[in-house]
Amino acid sequence: MRGRLRRAYETGRESVRAGREQADAAPEGAGLATPTSPGPTAAPSATVVGAEPPAAMHNSTVSRDDTEVPHALRIAAAWCWRLIVIGIVTWALLKIVGTISIVIIPLTVALLLSALLAPAVGWLLKARFPRSLATGVVLVGGLAAVIGTLTLVVNEFIQGVPELSEKSSQGVRQIQDWLKTGPLHLSDSQLDRYINEAQAWINGNTERFTSGALSTAATLAEVLTGTVLVLFATFFFLRDGNNIWRFLVRLLPVAARWKVDDAGRASWATLGAYVRATVLVAFIDAVGIGIFLVIFDIPFAFPLAALVFLGAFIPIVGAFLSGVVAVLVALVDSGPVTALIILGVVVGVQQIEGHVLQPLIMGRAVAIHPLAVIIGIAAGVVLAGIAGALVSVPLIAVLNTAVRRLAARTVPDTPPDAVVVASQAP
Repeated sequence: MRGRLRRAYETGRESVRAGREQADAAPEGAGLATPTSPGPTAAPSATVVGAEPPAAMHNSTVSRDDTEVPHALRIAAAWCWRLIVIGIVTWALLKIVGTISIVIIPLTVALLLSALLAPAVGWLLKARFPRSLATGVVLVGGLAAVIGTLTLVVNEFIQGVPELSEKSSQGVRQIQDWLKTGPLHLSDSQLDRYINEAQAWINGNTERFTSGALSTAATLAEVLTGTVLVLFATFFFLRDGNNIWRFLVRLLPVAARWKVDDAGRASWATLGAYVRATVLVAFIDAVGIGIFLVIFDIPFAFPLAALVFLGAFIPIVGAFLSGVVAVLVALVDSGPVTALIILGVVVGVQQIEGHVLQPLIMGRAVAIHPLAVIIGIAAGVVLAGIAGALVSVPLIAVLNTAVRRLAARTVPDTPPDAVVVASQAP
């Protein structure tokens, strides 16, 4: 015990000596602490009378100058410059899309057709058809149906134009008589003056009409090019769509692949449900209005029903606007009473579509607020005309589903064919 105490005492003395040697070797005023000399305390701070203490820096500030700016103003400025960047990027994307719209619009139409025809391809694949053959059969069948419908519409239109032209002349004369004998009591000189003004306006805008006619060749070339692109893109989307999507997903970082794949497949299901439901609703609208056109013996009943079918692809307003054309034809052909009846039919069908068919057929999968639909249609018309109005609502439905899936905190289910590789513990 005495030897152990001796060795501990000697060890302590050696440590004290080493500490003193380090203190002597250090520069003067360094303030190093040793076991025996804790070292000098911090230098006394001077107090300035009347000076405010320095403001504490927030984690969001990068310099002490930012502390002089109110916190609310810093947040507002941060929001503003971020919104400016988003606006610039959105404007640039819209400019790019507008520049290559001749490619974007056909590809979008091809996606819509692919979503519509995909179930038919699936049925043929279940019947042991090769994928290329099944895609070709469905595409050729759909093209034949479209061509046959257009042929019937054109033939009926050609046959009914002479009769409608004669009745239009009679309608114009009736309108002139009503202007003379009706509440306006216009004289012949006033009618002639108005007619002359209308002719002068037409003559003054002849150049504009001619320039539009001269651009018809270029427009026809664009339509033909877009049609060919739609056919080719639809064929390859139906045949190789799954492989194309997998290739695009593999370009993303590994951590984001499953999330994006889940959102993309859910969006595709939404697009398919929307297109099929829209076709069914459009068919019901066309049949409902077409039956009353046939009952009242309105000319061009089939072409007008086809126009209602196409117009119904623009929700809320499409079927009504195309139905107005039927009302005008009924007014020229059969008078105001029949036209009012047809107008009532159009409004009734529109109400049934909005309150019964849309909620019942589309359901919650593609439920979109009517305000979003109206804004989307207006923006589509401004950006791309009729084509923009057709694709704006399905685009909103797809983006709605994709954003909801990407913003969800749940992790997508593991695919059944996935292989999980785990490393062994060392």
